[in-house]
Amino acid sequence: MDLLMAELFGTMILILLGDGVVANVVLSKNKGEGGGWIVITAGWGFAVAVAVYVTGWVSGAHINPAVTIAFVAIGQLDVGTAFLYFIGQFIGAFLGAVLVFIAYFDHFKATDDPGLKLAVFSTGPAIRNIPMNFITEVIGTAMLLVGVLGIFNANNGIAGGLGPYAVGILVFSIGLSLGGPTGYAINPARDLGPRIAHAILPIPGKGSSDWEYAWVPVVAPLIGGVVGAILYQFIFLPMWGG
Repeated sequence: MDLLMAELFGTMILILLGDGVVANVVLSKNKGEGGGWIVITAGWGFAVAVAVYVTGWVSGAHINPAVTIAFVAIGQLDVGTAFLYFIGQFIGAFLGAVLVFIAYFDHFKATDDPGLKLAVFSTGPAIRNIPMNFITEVIGTAMLLVGVLGIFNANNGIAGGLGPYAVGILVFSIGLSLGGPTGYAINPARDLGPRIAHAILPIPGKGSSDWEYAWVPVVAPLIGGVVGAILYQFIFLPMWGG
């Protein structure tokens, strides 16, 4: 239960701060309105770092089903524990999105564009080309896992106090470099939990939750996470003698 609750609160913090920075930038009459992509990607990077600092000592702060399933694939986590992580991650993501809705309620009302309201909660492609959008998410999530496993490699000696900060930088970097085409979900819970919240919550003037696209930021990161973890663990490390 401690593991489930740690993943729940960690993912809730991630979404509260991550979706929160999107709301601040895209919704009307905010202090941060128009802040742009760098503000959003920085906010997500900081959100990851804070979430990992808060709960990492309990569960490792996967806060992402793609990370969890990748660890299962390389034998670093058992399936039963992974199931607990998944439950916590998806519930936490939903609750974090609800908190963002509450915090920005007046600004949802002040915003006319339903697309911007959905963007607070979930990702969408800049150019809708499902095969390419899928590949982009696979690449981004593979990079995430290569980066995470590299950062926490004992040879780097930064797994303690600087580890969460380094993971935040990694997510910031992925957002800046690979986030343009799809908004870089790279996390099924981050996208699906808030998308469900968008569908359920009484958001003034909201539009479609875009369920036709919703499977891409769920399935592609799961595949990308496994690909990245296998590349690092079974190809890169043996090559380097790690």
